[in-house]
Amino acid sequence: MKKVIIIGGGPAGMMAAIQSASCGCDVTIVEKNEKLGKKLFITGKGRCNVTNACDTEELFPAMMSNPKFLYSSFYSFTPQDVMEFFEKAGVPLKVERGNRVFPQSDHSSDIIRALERELKKAGAKIHLHTAVQEIVKKPVTDSANTLESEATLTESGSDAGKGRKGKKSPDIPQEKITGVILTDGTFMEGDAVIVATGGFSYQSTGSTGDGYRFARELGLKVTDIAPSLVPLKTKEDYVPKLQGLSLKNTGLTIKNGKKVLYEDFGEMMFTHFGVTGPMILSASAHIGAKLAKAPNGELSAYLDLKPALTKEQLDARILREFEAGPNKQFKNVIGVLFPSSLTPVMLELGGIPAEKKIHDISREERQHFIDLIKAFPFTITGMGEFKEAIITRGGVSVKEINPGTMESKKISGLYFAGEVLDLDAVTGGYNLQIAWSTAYLAAQAIQ
Repeated sequence: MKKVIIIGGGPAGMMAAIQSASCGCDVTIVEKNEKLGKKLFITGKGRCNVTNACDTEELFPAMMSNPKFLYSSFYSFTPQDVMEFFEKAGVPLKVERGNRVFPQSDHSSDIIRALERELKKAGAKIHLHTAVQEIVKKPVTDSANTLESEATLTESGSDAGKGRKGKKSPDIPQEKITGVILTDGTFMEGDAVIVATGGFSYQSTGSTGDGYRFARELGLKVTDIAPSLVPLKTKEDYVPKLQGLSLKNTGLTIKNGKKVLYEDFGEMMFTHFGVTGPMILSASAHIGAKLAKAPNGELSAYLDLKPALTKEQLDARILREFEAGPNKQFKNVIGVLFPSSLTPVMLELGGIPAEKKIHDISREERQHFIDLIKAFPFTITGMGEFKEAIITRGGVSVKEINPGTMESKKISGLYFAGEVLDLDAVTGGYNLQIAWSTAYLAAQAIQ
């Protein structure tokens, strides 16, 4: 019976433990928090967007990093497999807009309790308030790793192996895992270790980058990390005036000069420092690297406040309002077009005096106001910090990992799963699908 140590009791760690223990391994989760699933508890605003109910091939366009690496993972444990797993574990699910999957109860705690039940059923051991200081390895001494032994070369008398005598194959790990050392100095023996420590976002939940340290100490490459799926900071002083205003069915365009970098349609909200909401968070995943390289570190953004209407249709709508009250002041007519908190800002930016009578407004003024409605401007100046990030971009380089097993190419018995890897996606349940799928594949590979 193989002894498997899993570092981290988040979604990837719990799924890996369930799958590995169910297949007969002796599994121990080592979790430094006081409970499992601490970050999972707050995902999806506490509702837990479990996965996305799309077809498996539709997952790949939602990936922001290394989609090809995930081919084996996603097809080994699909969104439909995830949904079936939780339904069988006693959590009824529902599918909402954009194929987002949630527990019917809207409580992430139901997902965590289901995972805990499955852990208990599978016989996995759980050590809370326990942290790993070091992952221990040793050289592989198996002679099978040697391409040619001295004896073989001597007997053959061949020159074919010259310059290669005694060298190890680069395709075969030269070291193997023996266990971990805990922070109290205890050595915990293991045949395999799955690193499922998460990334560097929401550090209060325990995602403090431990997995990156382990990887570096073991000689693996870790790519630069950055916050992703974060709110965006803006420059204009009128944005804070809209704090708390949430807009649905809104169009978004982000440009670098004349070049369109990102377009989307959905929900967003204004904050005291900028903008946030599902559409904005997804945008942050696309523009993060581009923002840093933009002139002055700024990108131009525009909201289409009436995306269902063409400019001509919007003009006809406004003309109807104008014709209904030609002697009214402009400020008293346009209120029907916008939420109350947005109207003063539209008056500020619109170029038409608030007290101007409707019958005195020119066609040019009206057209300028329509342009504002179809392209409400703001300037993106920065990204939110790690403490606000839903996920981390970057991590353990996938070039170090076998995509068919999640095992290190250099160290036998060392596996990685979830956000600790250089894998990330847009919002919509895709990042949790990465966690479930990579954890499942790692567990299956250990059997």
